[in-house]
Amino acid sequence: MPNSVEAYRRHDLLDVEPRAWGAVLAGRADLAGVPHVAAWIGEGRPVILRRAHPGEEGLVPAGLPLPPRDGKRRIGLALPPEAVRRRSPVLLSETHCACPSAWSATIRKILALGDSHGFAPRPFGGLLWQSLTGLPYLTAQSDLDLLWPVSGAVPQTLLDGLARIEAEAPMRLDGEILLSDGGGVNWRELDAAGPADTVLVKHRDRLALRPAAAILAGDPE
Repeated sequence: MPNSVEAYRRHDLLDVEPRAWGAVLAGRADLAGVPHVAAWIGEGRPVILRRAHPGEEGLVPAGLPLPPRDGKRRIGLALPPEAVRRRSPVLLSETHCACPSAWSATIRKILALGDSHGFAPRPFGGLLWQSLTGLPYLTAQSDLDLLWPVSGAVPQTLLDGLARIEAEAPMRLDGEILLSDGGGVNWRELDAAGPADTVLVKHRDRLALRPAAAILAGDPE
């Protein structure tokens, strides 16, 4: 697989070669003294793929979010492709130690729902970063953000199950159904869409409107 931005998809976690990280930061005087940034890679933490901005051609656009106590700032960097490699995604089942105790029952229900459909949900947002870094990203107002990789048709029973779980959950359930082409569609929007409605699908490099019925049926784009 080519070592370039085209090799990656939204939500991919990326490890960065430490010397390249230092070189990139040397050109970013605005980040001097910003908490955690200088030591981020040295402490074994990944960054995440983000959408590219003009002028970043040939580079891998990456970001890292700071915890709320440090300003909740989103740091964007453009990295040389040869210094970046994909990290395996984190599964929700691997994040129990980072979850608030009040979330435990909801997490169990979500994992059971995934098991019943053969899907392994993945966290993103605050739970992902808290589990990866040990820093305090989650607050009493935090959502539980989940990715649901689905190959083929999207079972209506999965969407219905998420809605039922959210109705009893102490937090809002947000997140996306990840399609086989790398696009992501908000699960709630897909669940609420009528037979003739379209929904927004987000890709690494574009946005697209697609018929909800086609996505539910697993029809290729």
